[in-house]
Amino acid sequence: MTHPLALAVRDALRQHADPARAPQMQRYMKSEMPYYGVAAPVQKRLWRDVFAAHPLDSCDEVREAALDLWRAARYREERYAALGLTDLRRYTRCQTLDAVPMYEEMIVTGAWWDYVDTIASHHLGTILRQDPRRMAPLMRRWARSGDSLWQRRAAILCQLRFKGDTDLALLYDCIEPNLADRDFFLRKAIGWALRQYAWTDAAEVRRYVARHRDELSPLSVREALKNIGGAPPASRPTRRGHMA
Repeated sequence: MTHPLALAVRDALRQHADPARAPQMQRYMKSEMPYYGVAAPVQKRLWRDVFAAHPLDSCDEVREAALDLWRAARYREERYAALGLTDLRRYTRCQTLDAVPMYEEMIVTGAWWDYVDTIASHHLGTILRQDPRRMAPLMRRWARSGDSLWQRRAAILCQLRFKGDTDLALLYDCIEPNLADRDFFLRKAIGWALRQYAWTDAAEVRRYVARHRDELSPLSVREALKNIGGAPPASRPTRRGHMA
């Protein structure tokens, strides 16, 4: 049985659909799933109104409604609504390890950057902050996933909003299994994660890039150094023969 909130979301999207805009949105996102053609600002307003009109009593019900939207989606905005629902501040209490299987399903079945980056930086990041003891080992496993490059991207990006709270050991443990991968989305994620941390510690990012210059792709290097300028210093052997 379809959840009433999911029905309300779909009804609101149909009412605000723009058939002229929809093909442009689909082409831009290179999406096999069509769009209603509802612009992002309008989506946010619809989510605010619909979610307020359909409060959910438990975390189980939040996950039920979100998965109903996600699994039965025929248009991409329905999946954006599922992410918007789970990201609501009033349901922050639901961002626990119990929600991770849902997010894993969304990452694997969504398999595209617009879904994955939101889940990684907002949802997984929140759970990691609250439960680092159990989430950090899970992100390390995801970073080595042989089944889904999108799980690997999510692991690399899960600390995007952490700034000074970034666990560098975890960040590097998620980056380094993917250094040799030639996939554009992984290389971009590596550079983005390093660039984001450079706002907090530019010297550390320069050091890391120099240390791994021969392993990092040119794309990752450019992205990592984009906002801090200059080429990294050349790596040099230490007395023990390691690269400093």
